Amino acid sequence: MRNIFLFIRRYFTFLFFLLLQGFSIYLIVHYNKYHNAVFNNTANQLTGKINEQYNKVENYFHLKKTNDSLVKANEKLLNLLKADFLLPDTINKVVLDTVLVDSIKQYRRYDYMQAAVISNSVSSQSNYIVLGRGEAQQLKKDMGVVDINNAVAGIITEVSKDYAVVMSLLHKDSHIDGKLLKGGETGTLSWDGVEPNILSISRISKSAKVAKGDTIITSGNSTTFPKGMLIGFVTAVIPEQSSNNFIIKFRTAADFHSLQYVYVIDNRQQEAINQLLDKTKQQNK
Repeated sequence: MRNIFLFIRRYFTFLFFLLLQGFSIYLIVHYNKYHNAVFNNTANQLTGKINEQYNKVENYFHLKKTNDSLVKANEKLLNLLKADFLLPDTINKVVLDTVLVDSIKQYRRYDYMQAAVISNSVSSQSNYIVLGRGEAQQLKKDMGVVDINNAVAGIITEVSKDYAVVMSLLHKDSHIDGKLLKGGETGTLSWDGVEPNILSISRISKSAKVAKGDTIITSGNSTTFPKGMLIGFVTAVIPEQSSNNFIIKFRTAADFHSLQYVYVIDNRQQEAINQLLDKTKQQNK
């Protein structure tokens, strides 16, 4: 309190001057219509600007509250979507890859079943893909697996009730047959574990006409994949020094880094063919 009195005493003249100035302005504005109008107009503009900025700030905080409410409401809606509930896949995609019986009737040869990718590795020597669909949803060992663009991804090696494990093409023990689309020469695919998405196809004769960019497809020599499914595209042609063959490097058509859904191929004739092969082996013992 003592400091306040000292401040007033020290600046009394200046404070008294400001008081007189304020009183003078009041008299001018209050008793002069012109100055009163100018003052009110200026005050209204100033007040309007202040209120405008205040409303912007207030609306900003109200908008944040509104957005928070919308996010919470949206979260509740999203949690009600069927896609949030993980169930075994039961969707079948029918592909008309058929064997002609006569001029009228046909047997369906392949069924394509959709499956969600639960996990997928690409960085080890032995990469696997786990599917959210299993034996209870008609999956079996040795079924072929392709991506959503029908590019070869691997072969099922293990099956449980609701899940399946796929040996990826990016696996050191993966060896399937492939064929050059242009010339028809066949060879065996393999991965050296060095570069993801780059594989080799061996046993291709040096007499084959092959160039960078050529397409590699499934040969149709097994019951796992239909003939002509896309595997990859040639990136390099390397002559082997110790043989009359090429080693052909190619990039896989399937992008293993972004697999989310795949199709599992069910060969309807697989069981009959296996039974016939087993019978033949037993007869030759």
